[in-house]
Amino acid sequence: MSLPDFAVDIRNLNKIYAGSNKRPPKQALFDVTLAVPRGSFFGLLGPNGAGKSTMINIMAGLVTRTSGTVKLWNSDIATDERQARCAIGVVPQELNMDPFFTPRETLELQAGLYGVPKPERRTEEILKAVGLLDKADAYSRTLSGGMRRRLLVAKAMVHTPPILVLDEPTAGVDVELRQTLWKYIRELNQRGTTILLTTHYLEEAQELCDRIAIINHGRVIVHDTTANLLTHIDNKSVTFVTATPLTAVPATLTRFNATLPKPTELHINYRPSSSAMGEIIEAVRGSGVNIADIRTDEVDLEDIFLQLTRAAPPPTAA
Repeated sequence: MSLPDFAVDIRNLNKIYAGSNKRPPKQALFDVTLAVPRGSFFGLLGPNGAGKSTMINIMAGLVTRTSGTVKLWNSDIATDERQARCAIGVVPQELNMDPFFTPRETLELQAGLYGVPKPERRTEEILKAVGLLDKADAYSRTLSGGMRRRLLVAKAMVHTPPILVLDEPTAGVDVELRQTLWKYIRELNQRGTTILLTTHYLEEAQELCDRIAIINHGRVIVHDTTANLLTHIDNKSVTFVTATPLTAVPATLTRFNATLPKPTELHINYRPSSSAMGEIIEAVRGSGVNIADIRTDEVDLEDIFLQLTRAAPPPTAA
């Protein structure tokens, strides 16, 4: 059987939640079409209430779609539910585990639920990979929050799914544990596991993900490679550190809307599409400013996220 081009293939997906207590129906997803390439580290971003969790819950079989198709590793969640469920492992936001089970027992039970034969189970291997082997026989209730988060990752991996969905996996996790977790997830991705990540830590998405989709008001408003997304916003800034203090912005630089936040710092916001950096440097030098240093602030994913989500109006329900 040939490997699919897309690990996740979503077409025209809609979800309408029924109204209750005199509340009208609520449409959470509007004709969402999204393809996640096999082997990618894919970021799904959006503000709270954008529809990310609804999409993930539909993929996991926890929420029933209203219309559209969802295929996981070429298996339709409606017509080939068993295969689709086996193709995905989901790490939820909530720390849902039995406090009276040990990590070893938790993974053994989960593997049994997926029908993994005992000789093929990788309980110790997975616990070692997530740094929990020394806690294998401790009650889950005694684990720290970060350890419980890693146990959820281990739990999602017992059946070796080709797709791993991480829903806010590092929420409340300290920096050291976060680094340990990402090291393991990166290794999984390098070995071929497709990773689908939702996170509010945009610097994480920028560093980890090769492709990103942003969803807002139930619609995908952008989907591109991370590198391409970072070139979309036409706004950069440069700060010139001057060798001698200035008392005012030179008149020749007013056309660049230059400001003087400090006597030794000349700050300019500019649009690369209309002003080249070389032109700005020459203008600063030509104004008589003695430049000691230059600092540039590059665009980051947070700038793009805020620009796109603020600009996108909410759709009208069908």
